[in-house]
Amino acid sequence: MMQPEEDHRHHLCSTCGDANGEVFVACHECRSPICRACFDDDVKEGRKVCLQCGTAYDEKTLAEHETKVSGTRSTMASHLENPKDVGIHARHVSTVSTVDSELNDESGNPIWKNRVESWKDKKSKKKKDAPKAEKVAEVPPEQQMAENLAPEAAEPLSIVVPLPSNKITPYRIIIITRLIILGLFFQYRVTHPVDSAYGLWLTSIICEIWFAFSWVLDQFPKWSPVSRITYPEVLSARFEREGEPSQLAPVDFFVSTVDPLKEPPLITANTVLSILAVDYPVEKVSCYVSDDGAAMLSFESLVETSEFARRWVPFCKKFSIEPRAPEFYFSQKIDYLKDKVQPSFVKERRAMKRDYEEFKVRMNALVAKAQKTPEDGWTMQDGTPWPGNNSRDHPGMIQVFLGHSGALDIEGNELPRLVYVSREKRPGYQHHKKAGAENALVRVSAVLTNAPYILNLDCDHYLNNSQAIREAMCFLMDPQVGRNLCYVQFPQRFDGIDRSDRYANRNTVFFDVNMKGLDGIQGPVYVGTGCCFNRQALYGYSPPSMPSLPKSSSSSCSWCGCFSCCCPSKKQDLSEVYRDAKREELDAAIFNLREIDSYDEHERSMLMSQTSFEKTFGLSTVFIESTLMEYGGVAESSNPSLLIKEAIHVISCGYEEKTAWGKEIGWIYGSVTEDILTGFKMHCRGWRSVYCMPLRPAFKGSAPINLSDRLHQVLRWALGSVEIFLSRHCPLWYGFSGGRLKLLQRMAYINTIVYPFTSLPLIAYCSLPAICLLTGKFIIPTLSNLASVLFLGLFISIILTSVIELRWSGVSIQDLWRNEQFWVIGGVSAHLFAVFQGFLKMLAGVDTNFTVTAKAAEDAEFGELYMIKWTTLLIPPTTLLIVNMVGVVAGFSDALNKGYEAWGPLFGKVFFAFWVILHLYPFLKGLMGRQNRTPTIVVMWSILLASVFSLVWVRINPFVSKNDNSSLASGCISIDC
Repeated sequence: MMQPEEDHRHHLCSTCGDANGEVFVACHECRSPICRACFDDDVKEGRKVCLQCGTAYDEKTLAEHETKVSGTRSTMASHLENPKDVGIHARHVSTVSTVDSELNDESGNPIWKNRVESWKDKKSKKKKDAPKAEKVAEVPPEQQMAENLAPEAAEPLSIVVPLPSNKITPYRIIIITRLIILGLFFQYRVTHPVDSAYGLWLTSIICEIWFAFSWVLDQFPKWSPVSRITYPEVLSARFEREGEPSQLAPVDFFVSTVDPLKEPPLITANTVLSILAVDYPVEKVSCYVSDDGAAMLSFESLVETSEFARRWVPFCKKFSIEPRAPEFYFSQKIDYLKDKVQPSFVKERRAMKRDYEEFKVRMNALVAKAQKTPEDGWTMQDGTPWPGNNSRDHPGMIQVFLGHSGALDIEGNELPRLVYVSREKRPGYQHHKKAGAENALVRVSAVLTNAPYILNLDCDHYLNNSQAIREAMCFLMDPQVGRNLCYVQFPQRFDGIDRSDRYANRNTVFFDVNMKGLDGIQGPVYVGTGCCFNRQALYGYSPPSMPSLPKSSSSSCSWCGCFSCCCPSKKQDLSEVYRDAKREELDAAIFNLREIDSYDEHERSMLMSQTSFEKTFGLSTVFIESTLMEYGGVAESSNPSLLIKEAIHVISCGYEEKTAWGKEIGWIYGSVTEDILTGFKMHCRGWRSVYCMPLRPAFKGSAPINLSDRLHQVLRWALGSVEIFLSRHCPLWYGFSGGRLKLLQRMAYINTIVYPFTSLPLIAYCSLPAICLLTGKFIIPTLSNLASVLFLGLFISIILTSVIELRWSGVSIQDLWRNEQFWVIGGVSAHLFAVFQGFLKMLAGVDTNFTVTAKAAEDAEFGELYMIKWTTLLIPPTTLLIVNMVGVVAGFSDALNKGYEAWGPLFGKVFFAFWVILHLYPFLKGLMGRQNRTPTIVVMWSILLASVFSLVWVRINPFVSKNDNSSLASGCISIDC
């Protein structure tokens, strides 16, 4: 019989040393007190003996324990079955401003201490049965499963396909040859100055050296491009055995939106619907929608979306349609009856299209209603004021739709969970825009579902391939590849872009050439959307198999993977710890618990202290416990009735204060391009990433197709790069101590943050042709035979490099040319402004915004392409165009006046000027718009040729006789000016 002790010393648990909760005597031999939580953990782990004396617990004590456990389970089950306890209501939102964190379990004991004690007991048990335990620990669960599989399921989930030698060898030879020619070219240029135009010559040399440096940074990370092939059918055979529950890993989807008037709710709804209809077990999918503008329109549109999903999802799965975003499915101009054999398909498709049209009408009505905000603010259907009426001062809001306790589809099947989240905002707090919203979703999802993998999407990027998540799992769930994988990045593909892709919106060269090159090193960079993360990597952990480190590194925090300089000095060589990493099956929040055997008891207790966890992850024990679960899942000690309350707490505006959020864990703050910074930090810790390019594009989105919006998009990206360059995370000096970032990978990251500075030499170089034409000088002296060979060799090597890249990447020559054109257009406009704006913002604290004023569009299809918007970004390229055109006219005029000898040097200068004009031609086309359907090239050449022929006409003077000319000349000579 359990008897509580009256002695004060017996009120402390002998296992965890805590006095909270129910302390009783479970062992009648040594009568050592133990708290309920520690006793439950002992029994759960199969340890039915006293840890103090080794005596087995009597059967009566164990029977009473089973009675209490079964009662607790039934209570938890009732909570799960009753949606009212978890705040799941159709038209109501759970809101709390501040919530005290539930730091203790049901018995009043700190959960982290129970976890620590169970780890200690596991470790002591390992030492007693070392040979057998170590043998089991060394085999990952996925590998143990693979050992007993059928032959077809034992096949690899993916393979790496390097370039064949007949493509990669010539490619590398050309790169090295071009590098050598560049060296000889600069040797000639530096040793042959142009004395008559020394300033122009020096400027050109500086610009050309910078261009060569930029080319090296861009070219060498493409040294070993690879492709990958996945086998989703093997994944299904391995983890979805017939008659057994699916063993596929759960996935949390993140969709972020801010302003529903700028990001149409219908587009966001299509993204959400494509996620809910994904080809993946419904119980493994959860979709979290972040509304960072706290707009009632976003909430109501999500209510309508969840209702429409009850009909849309079963239709998609019944007929296996693609894509599963209704707007884009019904707008396809293809034979939708192809491969369809069910007679009911046509009838059901018509009915579904009618339902979708009605859904669009309801959504449009919501948007129309939201155009004018009532004076008293918005009111919900139950009459209560909308909590987010003030978008800058409102409580946190969470609403759970669908899911296991929500509405079923029309066929009675369960739907994936859908969660609306709007984090708390208060004046005086820094909210960090998109990065802060993503971090709030990380914490909410960890509390509610805690899937081991996270896939984030922009609100306008829908799933174009319902198998996309299975493609990612072919890497992440592979026991060989997935252990050190931080994320799987998919390429971005876009709808609604004009056929010629005038402003290189598709960015094909980057996604099909550069990213394949990075995949052969340490992995592609994170591009902000269409990326499936390993949740453990977002928490700042180091990868499971870390490289051996030198002894001199033992005192550096960057080696051990901790988040701040808080590690005690270590007496042992950490390389021994890393060699034992595979043997240890533990992990912790700040410190990698694979190193725990190397510490003494004092250091170990400090590493495991609750304070260390809270300083890193914040004051939420439920969330902290979720971070310790490598394979995900909701903590068993969590009370389901308090999950929503705890989720509201972790999105409070003050939660991240004095923690590592945004500094070392989650999405990293400090730049508007948080994606580059977040991926960079992961690669610095030793993780690698993978580039997945399925035949059917995984995701598709929309892109700004008019000139001004495109330039502003590029401005934001470039500004983020400048911010990173001026921060402590600059790849030029950050992350060297760990030695985990490979050299070519570092070069790629350096290229991502220095490319805006190319705008300075580029705008100077594009001005040189006009200056040369107007002054009659040139930057290159008279060419010798050797110089001619060098120039010819340089041009040929540039052409051959591009041709071979086109050959192995499959990129078209039009895409390559568009990329070159927009490199110049963006370089002399958006990148230039980003440099100055970045320095003003980072050094002087001045945040400069460039406003855009819209005019009008003419066409319905691609009408936005011809929309004229004035912005200051248009000034530099417009000036360059005008100056170069004037220079060409002045050059011809000068050649006509000087005679035959001037035509030879003129062609070199005119070629240089036309190089600039051709690169800026799409900009000129966008600037001039439709011009009443007159092609822009006709307008441009008409002006240019008219000017040239006018000068020729004046020079010939056809209406004046030769005698008149001679007399006129003699008369002019006699005049004393």
